[in-house]
Amino acid sequence: MRERKSVGCERMSAGRVTALAALLLVGGVAQAQTSGAPAAAVAPQDVPMSGDGAVPPPPGPPPASRVSWQKALELAAAHNTSTLVADQEIRRAEALVREARAGWLPTLTGNGSLTRISGGDRAFGGTVTQYANTWNGNIALTVPLVAPIAWANDWHAQDAREVAKVNAQDARRQLATAVGRTYLTVLLEHRQVEVALRARDTAKVHYDYAHTRLGLGLGNGVDEARAAQELHTDEAQLSDAQTALVRAQSALAVLLSADDLIDVEDDVQLGAAPTAQSAIDDARRNRPDVRALQARKLSTEHLRRDDWVYYAPNLLAQAQAFRQTATALAPASGWQASLVLSIPFFDGGLRYGVARERRALDEEARIQLEAALRQVSVEVRTQFRVVESADRSLASAREASSAAAQAAALADKSYRAGASTNLEVIDAERRARDAASQVAFAEDNARQARLDLLLATGAFP
Repeated sequence: MRERKSVGCERMSAGRVTALAALLLVGGVAQAQTSGAPAAAVAPQDVPMSGDGAVPPPPGPPPASRVSWQKALELAAAHNTSTLVADQEIRRAEALVREARAGWLPTLTGNGSLTRISGGDRAFGGTVTQYANTWNGNIALTVPLVAPIAWANDWHAQDAREVAKVNAQDARRQLATAVGRTYLTVLLEHRQVEVALRARDTAKVHYDYAHTRLGLGLGNGVDEARAAQELHTDEAQLSDAQTALVRAQSALAVLLSADDLIDVEDDVQLGAAPTAQSAIDDARRNRPDVRALQARKLSTEHLRRDDWVYYAPNLLAQAQAFRQTATALAPASGWQASLVLSIPFFDGGLRYGVARERRALDEEARIQLEAALRQVSVEVRTQFRVVESADRSLASAREASSAAAQAAALADKSYRAGASTNLEVIDAERRARDAASQVAFAEDNARQARLDLLLATGAFP
């Protein structure tokens, strides 16, 4: 009996040693996971086994193309629909200048005709006065010597061309803004995937530990169920983060006119903004939206200035050379020239209505420009304060994340020592995950704030 008892004790001791070794092994992995080391990539899924070998997973989609910050801006400017349309608007404005200029340039036209009348030649006293077949050909030259309305149309078309150019620059600014924000959103979603992946891995280690304890008779089913629930929650959040990442990559691909998803490189370089007052002055001079309003204001001023052309006379010089069928009453060839003077005395009130319309347009342009200049000043000063606030928030979020990670590690050690339940561990892990996610949001807010500052000052793109 004593021998049997001694053998039983030895077996029990060996089992306890094995159990303790397994728990120490799982505990070591858990400490490594909760130490705050970020996961580099998504952990590979387990491959199901069938028979003697592994069943290969189905082929997934190819990885998304990666572009840098500057490359994304260049691709958008070269291929996006809005910039291409803006370029065509410039060409259209240049064509309108050419059309308006034709109004005060000389014109040269040629005409020809052949006429046949019934009954044969017409004669009077034996002299043919009209042949049955007659032809006529002439060349006419018209030279506008004084054409004020045509001149004004040319000037206004040139103003419209300049407005089209600055509008194209503003369209590129708006496109660059959308690309920049979407690029930063993709970076944010990458950070969210990393946070969710790290939380999932930590929850997986905690579940393995609770499951091993239960299998060895040292734990309970409640701890295992809690750990399993936390693991599945983190897996769902990881899937949601990956879905959000794909959507952000798709939005970036649309802006870059790409055929597939576009991923980003972690190399965002945002230039430093100048001081507040110099930034305001630069913004009022260089921002494309302000320049567009300034060009429109200049155009309306020119329209209002040129009201006089509707009261000015027009003078045309016309010359014509002809050759035709000669008759007794008409020569075979010749030429004629004339000057045509036209003075508008009354046009039904058209020019008075045009003058009122242009005064209203000029006043609208002035109001919009003054409002834009005031808004620029407010935006620049506001964005400087937003950047400072975002930097402070980021520093606080990083400190909070570090403290939460340390608290999670201490809670795990306390649970493994038997001094607490896994409720404290799960709560600490959730807080650590939320704190890490808050860091990602704070980083994105800081980057977005700097981008907004550069946009407000006109330093971007």
